[in-house]
Amino acid sequence: MAALVRLSNQVDEIISDIYDGKNRAEEARLIEFKAVVRVQSWFRGIRIRSYIRHANKCATTVQRAWRGFLGRRYFRVLLKNTVFIMKLNHYNRLSCKIQKVWRGYYVRKYIFNYYSRKRYLEALQVKNQTIRAELAEFAEQQEAARKREEEKNDKKRQEYEARKRHHLVSTEVMAGIYNSPFLPYPSEMEYLLRSVKPLIRKKAPVKEPLFDPVCASYNSKIPTVLPPIPQRPQGPFREPGDVQKQRYKPFQPSLRVATDFYSLEKARQELKDAEWVTRINDNILQPFTHRSVPYEPLLHTTSKFGHLPYGTKFYRHEYIDRHIVPQNFKTLVPPIPIFDKLNDTYSQGQV
Repeated sequence: MAALVRLSNQVDEIISDIYDGKNRAEEARLIEFKAVVRVQSWFRGIRIRSYIRHANKCATTVQRAWRGFLGRRYFRVLLKNTVFIMKLNHYNRLSCKIQKVWRGYYVRKYIFNYYSRKRYLEALQVKNQTIRAELAEFAEQQEAARKREEEKNDKKRQEYEARKRHHLVSTEVMAGIYNSPFLPYPSEMEYLLRSVKPLIRKKAPVKEPLFDPVCASYNSKIPTVLPPIPQRPQGPFREPGDVQKQRYKPFQPSLRVATDFYSLEKARQELKDAEWVTRINDNILQPFTHRSVPYEPLLHTTSKFGHLPYGTKFYRHEYIDRHIVPQNFKTLVPPIPIFDKLNDTYSQGQV
């Protein structure tokens, strides 16, 4: 009973001792846990690093073996190609040397043979002499033919001159200028005048007055019916009726003749009058009601040379007081030759 009372008095101390022990055990557990985590991390790091070193070593071994295999195979191919090229160059040199020796022998024996070349040159000299003699003979023949042609032309010219001067021939009554009485015999010109006939000049035909066949076709009487044609001529020819229509079609004046010289000014004046009739207010941009604020013109309605109201003035008017150089449009241009020939009629007597 006394022990029970003593224990009951020590219950608080026992409970506090238990709690203290629990707290110390918890602190020790946290310290041990951190120590265990650090030991495990160190051990696992050593194990992983050793494994990585082992894997790197294995990979290096595999790569070294594979790259060595590839290098040896590439070297064998390179060595094979090098040996092939060396052999090819060697054989080419040998073949060139053989060809050089053979071609030299062949050329010296059969092509550039000294004795055959000497015989060829001697024969060539003989042939050249023969050709030169033939050319000289041909030149003499050509020269003789040329002289004969010149003599013939000279004789014709002298005969023509004698025919022109046939009126100077001597007569029984009076001697000519080529038959002097102070000479024992007449000159050669006198005999030539006696041997030829006088030159009779033909009368020139009377020239008809020049006229335009196109205008003549307009003035002439137009036939009603064309002469009959037995059959259409073979070839790319047009029908006679179409040709007749085009030949005698009415006159078509050009643009210069048909258009008035002042047509542009008249059209502008008509356009200006029409715009002026439809206008309600004569003052441009003037309000219909009274406004206290003055109107400010826009940028496109004014300029440093003044306002440009639409419909009352033109951009190419002359402003002498404002020193603006006038650049009016030309209302007349020279015609284009190819357009003047369009729809032109045929000349008289052509199809």
